[in-house]
Amino acid sequence: MSKNIKELINLLTLEKIGEGKYQGTNYKTPWKRVFGGQVLGQALHAAYQTVPEDRLAHSMHAYFILAGDIETPITYIVDTIRDGGSFTTRRVRAMQKDRPIFILAVSFQLQQDGFDHQISMPNVLPPDALLPDYKQIEPLQKTHPALYKRLTVIHPNAIEFRPVENTYKDAKPSRPYRHVWFKSVEKCDVSLPMQHQFLAYASDYNLLGTAVLPHKDKMINSNVFFASLDHAIYFHRPFVMDEWLLYAMDSPSASGSRGFSRGSIFNEQGVLIASVIQEGLIRQK
Repeated sequence: MSKNIKELINLLTLEKIGEGKYQGTNYKTPWKRVFGGQVLGQALHAAYQTVPEDRLAHSMHAYFILAGDIETPITYIVDTIRDGGSFTTRRVRAMQKDRPIFILAVSFQLQQDGFDHQISMPNVLPPDALLPDYKQIEPLQKTHPALYKRLTVIHPNAIEFRPVENTYKDAKPSRPYRHVWFKSVEKCDVSLPMQHQFLAYASDYNLLGTAVLPHKDKMINSNVFFASLDHAIYFHRPFVMDEWLLYAMDSPSASGSRGFSRGSIFNEQGVLIASVIQEGLIRQK
């Protein structure tokens, strides 16, 4: 994916082409469809361009409608839904060839004090004790070369991932739980809105794959089609992407060719900074 933070910023930063209209380029994915994390980050960027600077996103809810064409620029149209005293609401439509491929609703809030509590971060190995994901899966080159190629072709160089559990060391089914540390590989001294866009981009990695862990024996040597159907993020507290974040994921259910996953994202001090929910299509071809 994007090789460095500058490339990622350029990918997520849109060109204004009209009032409430923005256009973005696509990363040329090997699987020939637009990467969902790219659209999430770009659509959030478009929405942020239309709200006051003192409003920060606290939740976003998206639906992926059609597969995006990587050869066609995406136009993002932002609708002003509400400008209130404390909350601001925007709807974003991502368009290609005059058809919506994605819709997003985002709610922004004026920063306010209130009650504060959170769940505890899981007790797992720290990132310094773990290898990067691409190192952990090197044995697959010999045992499952097709799977190895599938997993490495999507490796995002701008972001480093260090899984706590090596979930692909074998084809045995496992419980639908994963813990992955991640951060940007470079310093990213950017605003909190851009940090939100980085996190939206990164949140699409690893989450849906959690739903297939109990079925590894059926899918590890077969051709399985994955596609995000919807995606929601709740931003709880400030963070920076160049410090380690723990993505604690689980999949409560898979049924009807759909997998449902959710994730809690903590910083290294154990502060819960965001929560994510996703449902996706998982279909054996």
